[in-house]
Amino acid sequence: MKAKMTLAKEFKIGDIDKRIYGSFIEHLGRAVYGGIYEPGHPEADEDGFRKDVIRLVKELNVPVVRYPGGNFVSGYNWQDGVGPVCNRPKRLDLAWGTTEPNSFGTNEFMKWCKKANTECMMAVNLGTAGPEQARNLVEYTNHRGASAWSDLRKSHGYSEPWDIKLWCLGNEMDGRWQMGAKTAAEYGRIALEASKLMKWTDGSIETVLCGSSSRNSPTFGEWEATSLDIAYDSVDYVSLHQYYENRADDTPSFLAKTLELEEFIYTVICVCDYIKAKKRSKKTINLSFDEWNVWYHSDNAPYERWSMSPPRLEDIYNFEDALVVGSMLITLLRHCDRIKIACLAQLVNVIAPIFTQTGGGVFKQTIFYPFEHLSNYGRGAALNPIISCPKYDCKEFDDVPYLESISTFDEENGLMAVFCVNKSLDENMVLDINIMDFEGYKPFEFISMDGYDKLAENGFDKCPVIPHKKETPKMDGNSMTVELKPLSWNVIRLKKI
Repeated sequence: MKAKMTLAKEFKIGDIDKRIYGSFIEHLGRAVYGGIYEPGHPEADEDGFRKDVIRLVKELNVPVVRYPGGNFVSGYNWQDGVGPVCNRPKRLDLAWGTTEPNSFGTNEFMKWCKKANTECMMAVNLGTAGPEQARNLVEYTNHRGASAWSDLRKSHGYSEPWDIKLWCLGNEMDGRWQMGAKTAAEYGRIALEASKLMKWTDGSIETVLCGSSSRNSPTFGEWEATSLDIAYDSVDYVSLHQYYENRADDTPSFLAKTLELEEFIYTVICVCDYIKAKKRSKKTINLSFDEWNVWYHSDNAPYERWSMSPPRLEDIYNFEDALVVGSMLITLLRHCDRIKIACLAQLVNVIAPIFTQTGGGVFKQTIFYPFEHLSNYGRGAALNPIISCPKYDCKEFDDVPYLESISTFDEENGLMAVFCVNKSLDENMVLDINIMDFEGYKPFEFISMDGYDKLAENGFDKCPVIPHKKETPKMDGNSMTVELKPLSWNVIRLKKI
């Protein structure tokens, strides 16, 4: 199979906001307790944070982490998680049917963020709580001067504000499973008032309006239009959530899910721009894709109701999942002119690239590597490659390109990267890449994940699915040719000589 790609500086989509490589930690399963926080573990530091996990988070180079939920936040009283741990109440978490000990809360998470070289994307409870509790939390975390809530923070031992800049206005408020679920109009009103009060407290923050819980929601589109029509002037982003699965063991359709993802993103952009036109506004609402991943392996494994941090949603990912995760992130970059924030859900143990054993070790899941490559090498600007390649039909989609690809260009550091997925199950792809106007740029590294069974997994005992380096392609004038193996993830890196 042969394919061609052309790259030029004029094909720039937009600058990549580093927050597109964000992730998510929810008080769910072992994401917090036994994940990022495990006092007494051999790798625990003085604050109880697992240093082995922090090292892997730094390898992923995650710039922002959404917290504390997720469904959890819609019943969460943030005041339960601050102050002396011995005084914090245990609460029943109705979202996940467990008991929350509250020994880890806002200040602990912010300390963890500092150690992990990341920033916080804080979610507020607009389910069972409302605007007053939300603006109080902003005052507690961000206000420098003397006031009731900032003085409370100082009394807890944190004299300096945390200065959190990014705030989610609730979570999936359209879902019947959500505590305090609302109609679009009800949510639009409470989101407007919460954002207004929060920004009156700290005018430097940005807020994210909840979009639909997924594109399959019965009110998708209408929800965004109605709530955004109400809250448009006060918010900065609209959220999107999407997970994909392969329950039917239909790999060609699974790998083609990015076509559906493209349509989803395009539809939300259209709704945002419709409301902008309706209001004759000069303000553009951008997107926060703050939950995305593959999710289906774990289903709902049995656990003891009201237990503390039982294992939940602990998907063990295979190789084809890694290809889909890489393809999804390529798709997000293809819209980096409007998607400024994205959060791989989640970061540790719960549908996550990092998996720990309570009291034991840690390993990198298969999905760790495409995310790591894009987060570390996919900086600067995204370029839209002009691609000519064969296509295939499958059960769910027609005209699916075999090649999924994006290129990035970091002019300041003299670096380029081309990220490619060959979706063919059994055929090599010979890809000719023409680089039109990048004088002096030469390839210096070719990384691939290929040759694995599509169901191959990593684990504590062995991690067979890892990247490997291949022979660096040679430039012939402005062109180079690379061979992409069937079912493969590929990264070609170039630098200015």
